[in-house]
Amino acid sequence: MRKNWKEKEINNRANEKQFKELQNSIGVIFENEKLLKQAFTHSSYVNEHRRKPFEDNERLEFLGDAVLELTISQFLFKKYPTMTEGELTKLRAAIVCEPSLVAFANELHFGKLILLGKGEEMTGGRERPALLADVFEAFIGALYLDKGIEVVIQFLEKVVFPKIDAGAFSHVMDFKSQLQELIQRDGSGMIEYCVLQEKGPAHNKEFVSKVTLNGDELGVGTGRSKKEAEQHAAQMALQMLKNESAQN
Repeated sequence: MRKNWKEKEINNRANEKQFKELQNSIGVIFENEKLLKQAFTHSSYVNEHRRKPFEDNERLEFLGDAVLELTISQFLFKKYPTMTEGELTKLRAAIVCEPSLVAFANELHFGKLILLGKGEEMTGGRERPALLADVFEAFIGALYLDKGIEVVIQFLEKVVFPKIDAGAFSHVMDFKSQLQELIQRDGSGMIEYCVLQEKGPAHNKEFVSKVTLNGDELGVGTGRSKKEAEQHAAQMALQMLKNESAQN
C-alpha cells in the first residue's frame, strides 16, 4: 500500500512539473491552475477517481471550440479582405478541424500531460487524434476563462496564425479568384498567367508560372501542376499588392 502511495506521489510531482514547464514554454501563467489541469483531464480519469472532486474537460472543450471559431474568424476576416463568405468558411473549417488541432496539440507536446484512466492509457488514448483535438479545444477554453480573449489571440499568434501566413492551408484557398476580384474592383487592368518553366521527369514535373498585370510581373509561383503554380503565383501577387498598399 505504501509503495502505491509513493508511486502516486512521484507521478503527481512529475505531472506538476510538466504543467509548470508548459506554462513557461507558452509564456502564460494561469491564475487558476485547476482550470489548466481540467483541460487535460479525460472522462476516463474522472471515472477512476470518483473519491476526489475531479472534473473532465468536456465543458471546456465546448467553450474552446466556440472561442477558436471566433478568434480565427476574426483573423481571417482581417487578413483576407477580398475573400467571400463561402471561402472564409471553407478556410476556417480547414484550420478548426481534427487533423489541424491534433498537429497543434502535438507541436506543444500536449499528449504527455493528459490525465487518463488506466484502460484508456493501455489502448493508446494518449495518441488518439480525437482525444488530442478535444484537449487542444479544452485548453483554449481554459485559457479564455483564466486570461480572456486577448491572451487567447496572443497564444494563437504564436501557434496557429503563423501557419496560416505561411500557406499551410492554401490548398483550400482560391488565390486566383481573390486576385481577379481585387484587380476588377480597382479597375487596374488585365491579369494574365504564363508558364515560365517545366522541370523534372514526366511523373514528377514541377511548373513555374508567372502572373502579370498589364504586362508587369506581379508574382511567380511553383507547383506540381500548372494550376497549383498559378495559385502560388497569385498568392505572391496578393502579398506584393498588400505590402504596396501598406506602404502607401
